[in-house]
Amino acid sequence: MLLACGMALFAASPYVGTWKLDPAKSKFKSGSALKEQSVTISEAGSDLDIVVKGVAANGTPVSSHYTVPAAGGTGKILESSAYDGISNKRISDNERETSYTKDGKVVYTVHSKVSADGKTLTTNVKGLNSAGQMVEGTMVQTKQ
Repeated sequence: MLLACGMALFAASPYVGTWKLDPAKSKFKSGSALKEQSVTISEAGSDLDIVVKGVAANGTPVSSHYTVPAAGGTGKILESSAYDGISNKRISDNERETSYTKDGKVVYTVHSKVSADGKTLTTNVKGLNSAGQMVEGTMVQTKQ
């Protein structure tokens, strides 16, 4: 029994994996969804390492790379032209809220939740996205 409990402590985050945007299921109140997006999340020690690649609605490439503590807290932007800071709050194993900053001001927030079956990642976004567009909406991504 002790071994089973120990193994549960080291189980991978439900966020770990590669997620692909489903534009048909993504809905926006303002702005527009990306044409395509792939998000790769891996564990690096106590951090989540996140790489985002995609294509904006206008056809320009979108790319960012950052790390955030899996337990929540201030992370580190490794690649981004839109943001210079990031922090996240772990609400539960399957739910997080992430804030992106520019010059010390929060400019974009993402509330994300992994479905109970681990196959769908739903993110509610609001603010200035990485393509420089003001958006508010919901993006749906499927695990690859």
